[in-house]
Amino acid sequence: MYPLRRLVFLFICLLLAKTTVAQKSTSFKSRSSYTRDRHNFRAPVVGHRKAKTICPIFENSKYPYQGIGFKVGDPFSFSYKLYPVKHYALVVDMGSPSSSLYSRLFREEFALKQNEFVPGLEGVEYLSHKVRSDFVLDVKALYQMDADKLAKGLQIYGGGGWELRRTSIEYDYFYETAPNFNEPATFTNKRLTQGLQVVTGIEYAYFQLPISAFIEMEYYIDILQQPGWRHIQGGMGLRYVF
Repeated sequence: MYPLRRLVFLFICLLLAKTTVAQKSTSFKSRSSYTRDRHNFRAPVVGHRKAKTICPIFENSKYPYQGIGFKVGDPFSFSYKLYPVKHYALVVDMGSPSSSLYSRLFREEFALKQNEFVPGLEGVEYLSHKVRSDFVLDVKALYQMDADKLAKGLQIYGGGGWELRRTSIEYDYFYETAPNFNEPATFTNKRLTQGLQVVTGIEYAYFQLPISAFIEMEYYIDILQQPGWRHIQGGMGLRYVF
């Protein structure tokens, strides 16, 4: 009788365990069904390619939009873009230029303006320089055109703007104090300049997230420090569009 009772006891335990699991499964399904209905999980799933079109740049009826991000290159900057209407945009970039690209300019400027920088000294000779701080502000107005024939979500743009730049440069130099005898010295130049910009670039925004990627090139013309001096700038970056 003892083996029989043991088998009956095991059978009852298995039956109770199966009933408990079934109840839990039913409860889970009920909650899952409720959650699915509540959150509209029965809605059709959008394919990967089609989902990319949610980027707000393509919703023509919902302008204006704004974009916040960064730009890497010359300059390295925080970038803000306003899309007031479909084909026009305003960009403000604020950051720091790549100072190493302007080393030759700074050397030449010391040679051209040494009488202004260190007046009254004889036999002045440039030794080296170091950029202590460098700040740039760009403001640009753009016209944008769709280039969907080249790539879905691609835009080409062009425009113009204004650049303001403030730089602090520490110069090391020698000057003559007596025949065949030189003394080292240091001078700091607070440089402020501004000028015109012409810009062209491409912007791509065909992602699942509202993000745009861009590459651009700028042609800068100085009108203050060395009027007529020209330089090509540019870079690439990302902005979050909202």
